[in-house]
Parts: sequence; structure tokens; C-alpha cells
Amino acid sequence: MTETTALLSLVQWMSPAFPTGAFAYSHGLEHTIGAGELASEAQLTQWLSDVLTYGAGWSDAVLLACGLRGDDLDALGQIARALAPSAERLSETMQQGEAFQKARAAMLGTDLGPPLALPLAVAQGARELDLTAAQIIAVYLHGFASNLTSAAVRFVPLGQAQGQRALAAQHERIADIAARAAVAQTEDITQSAFRADMAAMLHETMDVRLFKT
Repeated sequence: MTETTALLSLVQWMSPAFPTGAFAYSHGLEHTIGAGELASEAQLTQWLSDVLTYGAGWSDAVLLACGLRGDDLDALGQIARALAPSAERLSETMQQGEAFQKARAAMLGTDLGPPLALPLAVAQGARELDLTAAQIIAVYLHGFASNLTSAAVRFVPLGQAQGQRALAAQHERIADIAARAAVAQTEDITQSAFRADMAAMLHETMDVRLFKT
């Protein structure tokens, strides 16, 4: 597999066409929008920046890096579960991870083992790709941010151009996080995106919900 074909495989896994059901999850964003706390391009840009830097973006990136280095996926899975601040956030990462594994298993005609949290399921598959850890993490984070941008464009609603500007504003941040996470250990995992975590918890009690989380 060449670097180009490896990159194409990774992009395929992170694309909306890959059947992980990512479009159904908003990571608490639906509650944030419904509460009137996010209604503009600038607010979306800040929200994405915070979640990537201080929330699940960073912790997922480190877990992915550790999985790529060959650390035990079961042990990392326990950490991934412990990091989930709410039932919805746990189901978000586990359900998408399981869907990712099932899709890859169907493609390969093989069993990929017990369910894994999403970043670890991606690590399991990406170990075989001839790409650097920073490249893999960056594409993973871009897929995460892209899905949240799509949710905001639909639900705020925001114009397509506004959403794309908010996403493009994350590129340098994503590259920086990916570079740092590529050499990080589990001891380097921190999370402090409290508003996003609370939004995920409060989402469970919304009377009408378009997203699972």
C-alpha cells in the first residue's frame, strides 16, 4: 500500500459515507444550540476550538496515538470508558466504534474482535497504514470537527460558507494537537470542556431531540 492509497483508506473511514452513523451524534451541541448559547459562526468556531483543545478532541487524539503505537487496546478501552462524562458520551464513542468495526469487518471478511471506543477502533485499523501518527490523528480530528460543523449548519442553522469558515479555522489547531498527541502518553490526557460535558448531560432530558447525543 502506497502512502497515497493509505491516505485514501483513512479518508474513506472518516468520511460521511462510512457507515458509523456519525451524522446522528452532536456531542451535546444540540442542547447548546437549543439553549441559545450557540447561534453564530464565531460561537461555533470557539466551541469547536474548545472541544478540540480541552475536551474529547485531545483525549481521543492521545488514545488514538497510544493505540497506534501498539498499546493494549483493552486497557486503553477502560480509560476511554472512564473518560466519558455521561451516558450519552459513552454511547456515542462505543456505538460509533462498534459500527466502524462492523463496517471494516464486512469489507475485510473477518472478525475484528470485541467492541472498541471509536478512537481505538480507528487505531486498530490504522496500524496497518503507512502513515505517520500525526497524519492519522489529524484526519480523525478533522472528521470529528467536520461532523459537528455539519450538525451546526443544519440545526442553528448556519449558512454553508459560515460553517466551512468555522471548520477551516480549526486546521492549524488540529495540526498542532495531532503533533503533540502523536508523542503523548495516557498520563498526558486532560479534559476541561465543562460546558460541553454539561450540554451532553442535559441533552438526555430534552423533550425533542434530533440527535442521539
